This record gives sequence, structure tokens and C-alpha cells, in this order.
Amino acid sequence: MRQFWNITVNAFMELVRQPIFLLLLTGSMLFEIFLAVPYYFAFGDEIKLVKTSALAVMLLTGLFGAVLSASASLAREIRTGTALTVLSKPVGRLQFLLAKFAGLAAALTVLAYANMVAVMVAGWMAFDAYGKTDLPAIGIFAGAIAAGYLLAGFSNFFLRRTFVSDAVFATVAMVTLAAFVIFQFTQQEQSLGTTAAVDWGIVPAAILILFALWVLAALALACSTRFDTIPTLAICSAIFLLGLMSDYFFGRPAGEGKWWASALYSIIPNWQIFWLADALEAGKNTFQWEYVGKAFVYVAAYAGAALAVGAALFEDRELN
Repeated sequence: MRQFWNITVNAFMELVRQPIFLLLLTGSMLFEIFLAVPYYFAFGDEIKLVKTSALAVMLLTGLFGAVLSASASLAREIRTGTALTVLSKPVGRLQFLLAKFAGLAAALTVLAYANMVAVMVAGWMAFDAYGKTDLPAIGIFAGAIAAGYLLAGFSNFFLRRTFVSDAVFATVAMVTLAAFVIFQFTQQEQSLGTTAAVDWGIVPAAILILFALWVLAALALACSTRFDTIPTLAICSAIFLLGLMSDYFFGRPAGEGKWWASALYSIIPNWQIFWLADALEAGKNTFQWEYVGKAFVYVAAYAGAALAVGAALFEDRELN
């Protein structure tokens, strides 16, 4: 158990030390906040449009983060020989693979949490044709990101700590504090005579997106046992696109009793299960936590199956 924990922690810290991870985290949060800045003319659906778009950015960021992190965590270690060094110790290949997935899932959870905070702030800042841009919230949030980078620079210069990982943790902590300050001490007029309120319905929607990222991470890790970054990205992108259209391509033929459609409908993950952002409306919460629990069972089963396939592929992989 100690070996599993050590590999998990090392995998997690290795991922958050990657500059691309910090760029994805910071860039996605800033873009989600930017979505709440312009004036939209969506016939009363401006606030919903901002929330849905911000959640879509969160999902796409997680897609790239899952694939790039999986390749950095496993494929690169196989290529450089680090995996062979670790497996020369009393560590089994299955234990090694599961520990890598646990570290990858933890890193994606940090990325998803930071994006969830940014989405909630963007939902707070959103306004219709009668509102205006929330400049104080923009200043507070941008200042929090700048403060996170400054704290990481301070620790790197004076304490000789790693800049990227400290910047990730400091930025996540500072944007959480900034969101609290924005929600408690600022006021945003979203529409004529209506002020902003925290939409807690974003929380279960973001958790469902995190579940989708875990499934994608399991698929990417399974692919990384055999392929490098670019082929893994291509395969996962194809699975992602097919899964988005799974109901149309496979769901209807499966309902008509066609066996091949039923098989593909079960094998390819249906991402629509995790995408309920369209149900978000200002001032309403249409989510039920029971559905989130059922989705978690689906994620556990699918990720377990993907990791089982990855373990079978990794078992006879030549590491020399």
C-alpha cells in the first residue's frame, strides 16, 4: 500500500509541475471569466449562454489535460525507461497502472475545481441586455491569479521551491478566496431589477464533467500503454466525438434491435450522460444528487473496464 501511495503522490506532483498544466488551468479560468464580459443579444438567455459556454470550456480543457497528462505520466516514462526502473522494485504492473490513474485523477480534480470556481464567478458576472459588465469582479479575480503567481515567484526565489507546482496551488487557493470575496462583498445587476445570486446548480454539473474527465483519463491511460501523445490524442478525440453523437448513430439502431448498434452503444461512452449544462437556468436548480450518484457508478464501471484493458495491454509491453 505504501508503494501505491508513493507512486500516486509522485504522479500527481509530476503532473502539476508540468508547465502545460499551469497554462491550461490559468488560460481556461481567464477565458471563462472573459465569456461574461461582452454584451450578448440572446433574447433573454444571455446568462444561460455564459454558463453553458464556460462549462464547455471546462470540458474541452479537461479533454486536453487528461490526454496530455496521461501521456506525460505513462507514455513518456515508458519511452525514457523510468517505468522499467520503478517496476524493477517490488511493484506490479497493475499496481503501477492504478497508482498512475489515481495521480492523474487527482490532478484532473484540481483542474476541474479551479474551473468550477471560475464558472461560478462567470455565472455571477453574467448579465442580459439591461445589465453591465462587472468590473470589480474582474479586478478581484485577475488580482487573485496575479497574487498566486507572485506567491509562487516568492517561494521559488527565496525558498528554492518549484515555481509551477507552487503557482498551481497558490492560484487555486487565491481564486477560491476571490470567489468568496466576490460573492459576499460585490453586487451585480444581471437584469432589470434583478441582482446576481450564486448558482449552486453549477456544482453538480461540474462534478458530472469531472466524471467524464475520469473516464477519458482511463481511456487515455490505456492508450498510453501502447501509443505516444499524438496517437493517444487522436484516438481519444475520435472516441469523444463519437460519444457525443452516440445517441444518434447507435442509440436509435439499438432501440430497433440491431446487435452491432447495441454493442457499440455499450462500448463507446455516452458523454451526454455527463452534459446537463443545458438544464441550467438562472435561479433554478434542476439537478438531483441521486443522478450524480448513479453517474458515479457508471464511471466506476467504465473506468474499471478501461483500466482492465490497459492492464492487459501493459502486461506484455516490452519496456527495454
